[in-house]
Amino acid sequence: MNIEYIEIENIKIAKPLYDLVEQEIIPNTGINTNHFWTSFGSIINDLEPDNRSLLNKRTDIQNNINSWHDNQKSKRFNIEEYKTFLKDIGYLTPDAPDFQITTTNVDEEISSIAGPQLVVPVDNARFAINAANARWWSLYDSLYGTDIISEDNNGEKGTSYNPHRGAKVVAYCSILLDSIFGLQNSSFAHVSNFSLKGDDTSKELVITLSNEQETNLLNPSNFVGYIQNNEGELTSILLKNNNLHIEIQIDRSHPIGIQHSAGIKDVLIESAITTIQDFEDSVAAVDVFDKVIAYRNWTELMKGTCTSTLEKDGKVIERTLNPDKNFKTPDGKDLTLHGRSLLLVRNVGIHMYTNAVINQSGEEIPEGFLDAMITSLAALHDIQGKTKYSNSRTKSMYIVKPKMHGPEEVAFTVKLFERIEKALGLEKNTLKIGIMDEERRTTVNLKQCIYEARERIIFINTGFLDRTGDEIHTSMEAGPVLPKGEIRTQPWIKAYEDQNVDIGIESGLVGTAQIGKGMWAMPDEMKAMMAAKISHPESGANTAWVPSPTAAALHAIHYHMVNVNQIQKDISIRDSINLNDILTPPLMDKKLSENEILQELENNAQGILGYVSRWVGQGIGCSKIPDINNIGLMEDRATLRISSQHISNWLYHDITSQEEVVTVFKKMAKIVDEQNKGDNNYIPMSSDYDKSIEFQAALDLVFLGRETTNGYTEPVLHTKRAEAKNRN
Repeated sequence: MNIEYIEIENIKIAKPLYDLVEQEIIPNTGINTNHFWTSFGSIINDLEPDNRSLLNKRTDIQNNINSWHDNQKSKRFNIEEYKTFLKDIGYLTPDAPDFQITTTNVDEEISSIAGPQLVVPVDNARFAINAANARWWSLYDSLYGTDIISEDNNGEKGTSYNPHRGAKVVAYCSILLDSIFGLQNSSFAHVSNFSLKGDDTSKELVITLSNEQETNLLNPSNFVGYIQNNEGELTSILLKNNNLHIEIQIDRSHPIGIQHSAGIKDVLIESAITTIQDFEDSVAAVDVFDKVIAYRNWTELMKGTCTSTLEKDGKVIERTLNPDKNFKTPDGKDLTLHGRSLLLVRNVGIHMYTNAVINQSGEEIPEGFLDAMITSLAALHDIQGKTKYSNSRTKSMYIVKPKMHGPEEVAFTVKLFERIEKALGLEKNTLKIGIMDEERRTTVNLKQCIYEARERIIFINTGFLDRTGDEIHTSMEAGPVLPKGEIRTQPWIKAYEDQNVDIGIESGLVGTAQIGKGMWAMPDEMKAMMAAKISHPESGANTAWVPSPTAAALHAIHYHMVNVNQIQKDISIRDSINLNDILTPPLMDKKLSENEILQELENNAQGILGYVSRWVGQGIGCSKIPDINNIGLMEDRATLRISSQHISNWLYHDITSQEEVVTVFKKMAKIVDEQNKGDNNYIPMSSDYDKSIEFQAALDLVFLGRETTNGYTEPVLHTKRAEAKNRN
């Protein structure tokens, strides 16, 4: 596809991008267009050689590791010799001095509220708005629509409202409110009325029971706000616990409220405290046209004007961002709570290059440079207070940076942010950084990485999938790895997760920054999530990823049940993690049967094909994909990386063969085609394997996986997606 470019100084900007900046982003920011692009050109000229050098260092380090493992194949793996070698090649860096981070101007959603975090593809405006609006979500709806509420005893979901199921939801919420807040000598199940007592400067919440007796909250300080209608009747009660809010909404005329003895129509729970609007793993942006869509959505989010329309039941519905929520406090003051999730943005990694801007020689430039420059420019609307709704009240902008390898790359990203701040006239450290602890060279040097970003860090996060993909690729030559399910049980993963929390606490993140945990990947399995994901706050993490607003509402319950601040205090005195555990690769220690090998291959292949067929064929970067057992899994490039690297590893070490892999992929392609037969935009793969761009992309991810730098999937995906777009 031919692209027209606009030339300014030493760079050329694709016209669709230039027009977006000129017409939609830059107006009202006080930034001159020519200055913006000239400054960006200088940044590219000065820093791109360093970017290239860091990527070359990655390759050199991996080649050295490959050679070391090759030379050790006749010997027993010796962890001490391995550590010495890693220090010699600069993979393990000298320890950072003792320090505490000094980040300032951090919004309370990051610094002091423990709660769920959504990750959403920014190229889908409807998803982006829903995620932003998931700050407050209905517990009634979340429970009613999920498997937390049993369908036994007339509790079926059905196609219309089931009052029996509704009663189960109300009972669940009553038990939940009892466990979090509690009433004196009674239960929320027995409440018949809520009222206020006292004058305008000192209100007390009075709770009348079905036996007409009055009671109070066990802890009256949990009552922090209310709303009354014109007749003076309570319509909303705001309760607070562990710095999180729950709003009880009252309306006796409402179809749900009329069925409740106290008129409760819904219980809203403060849910997605923060949201990462993602330009990386969950989007499929392969050209300037894709990037313009994503940049436009981010700009409208920063302006507070983002909208999206959809058709439902024959009606056109417009989605907009929610306003703030206003209450009266018991002492008569006005209380305004943020109505939307605090938005962070995830840019792409330093290994990505784009032709949306090219240099004078016609060469692509680092896409991460462009992401940081454009998203920061758009954030000026919020920072300068020129928005319909504010995002950051501290006038900060939060950039999550993925796939950095070690402290040198973190320091380089800090340098990039400094240059962008200067170009846009921002105060130093306005651009905050979140470090994804998902590459092994970052994990083993995490304290040093945090040290390099100590003035602006607001986030560290673990991620099993990408981290495991990098683990497999880094140790590719060491031998075959265990089946994926067994890798999760190896000592290195627990050591990795625990060390992340320990170092975050040691470095002073508590009270300033987020220590995060990874995604729950099964959006329909909420009962299982409630049983498993409470381990995240119990681990000392003050945020964790969820796949949907509903999951955010339910996971928020965990942060009411667990006092993360106390957990972090308890953890701060435990023994340090043994680095040997983290550095020991999860290698095969047994012989697998042919059936065990086949099952693993089929599971991996089905996941790869299910995701790639939509990514390449339709440009869908993240979606719920039915797995081999038809259980919906949220898939993105991280899941793709681990699955493709896993098969590449087994292929290289003769656990399987190329012929078997192709046979398995053809078998699974038929299953994936069948699973997607209801999608009119889906292009079947099994009708012609050789001509199917999607099928060939899946094979390339496996057969080229060992040679692809760091096992990243983007080179194959982008090439094949561009091919598919031309086909269409």
